[in-house]
Amino acid sequence: MYSKLKISLKKNVFVAAIDRIKWLFKTFEQINLSFSGGKDSTVLFHLIASIAKKYNKKFNVMFIDWEVQYSATIEHIKKMKILYKDCVKQFYWIALPISAESGISQYETMWTAWDPNKKWIRQPPKCAITDHNFFPFYHQKIIFEDFTSAFNQWITKNYSSSVILLGIRADESLNRFFAISNNRKLRYADNVPWTTASPEGFYYMAYPIYDWHVKDIWTYISRNKLQYNSIYDLMQQAGVSLNKMRICEPFGPEQRKGLWLYHVLEPDTWNLACERVSGADSGMLYTNPRNKMEFFGSKKISKPEHHTWKTYANFLLCSLPEKTAEHYKNKISIYLRWYFKHGYPNDIPDEQYNDTNSKEIPSWRRICKTILRNDFWCRSLSFSPTKSSCYERYFKFIQKKRKDWKII
Repeated sequence: MYSKLKISLKKNVFVAAIDRIKWLFKTFEQINLSFSGGKDSTVLFHLIASIAKKYNKKFNVMFIDWEVQYSATIEHIKKMKILYKDCVKQFYWIALPISAESGISQYETMWTAWDPNKKWIRQPPKCAITDHNFFPFYHQKIIFEDFTSAFNQWITKNYSSSVILLGIRADESLNRFFAISNNRKLRYADNVPWTTASPEGFYYMAYPIYDWHVKDIWTYISRNKLQYNSIYDLMQQAGVSLNKMRICEPFGPEQRKGLWLYHVLEPDTWNLACERVSGADSGMLYTNPRNKMEFFGSKKISKPEHHTWKTYANFLLCSLPEKTAEHYKNKISIYLRWYFKHGYPNDIPDEQYNDTNSKEIPSWRRICKTILRNDFWCRSLSFSPTKSSCYERYFKFIQKKRKDWKII
């Protein structure tokens, strides 16, 4: 994948990863691992621990428990915590109410793990952080993106140099490939392309196994007979290919296509999840890739014959719950206002060639796809999530601006 853009390092990926991790321990005062329980972060955990033991070093681990998770993942996290307790300084097992985008419901566009007003599908372990006052930056409406950024700043603030390690591989997706290869991003240094500096310069992130292939991951685990998440065995038996196996927060616009596996692999967990999260069952049915259904605008989209894409967009907005519709109208108004000032003073086209694939090509068809996908933050229109602490103020501000713009 993307082979024409890759440059050979003249060494195998295992040796390269070990060299990178050694350099990280020598360069940074504090090492922190972001751990999900998936295959990639598990391999990175094993690699870091092997170097830490060899040089008598310690590192921190951060795991966000999403409540709705495979029981096999939770068991794996517990085993890894015990296995490497001697070289882990602090294991932050976080089981706090944290919100994330939901791609399966228009009525509950965000879902919150460990919501105190809901019946949980299980209880957090005794070692988990459940005290809302543990982190000074935490508040109950915090979203995932804000939490991770604030956590990274908090954990690094008392050190002269600190780094967050993530098990991201460039082969996993085009977005991850360009996240690594983007020459415009801030790095620790130009000769360390597998690092990223936070916009504020408070901390660094590093991806020591960015060039590993999925086969390298399983070869390393197999040859060294290492602990791994047993849910992958069940995925393999269910016929999931190696490059499609994922462990992540389950309900996001991209992650929802793996919901059918909960139903197959852990039916008891899935039964509780359907009671817990609005739209879970329908999301599983309509995003299952094996059904080859074109719901949620995942592939092609179509409109009724008597509609233009613009009238269809307005029809879709009218069909949404009021709060959700207002949110989309705010985003779409900003989108249209920007293009009004940049080459489209009379309106954007109804459709254009390749408009649903490229963010650079505006059209009402692209707006329709955004709505159909339940893309709440409108990432496909080049938006990013609004900070949770600012959202309500931002929401009301844009509502007022729309009256002046008279766009939608």
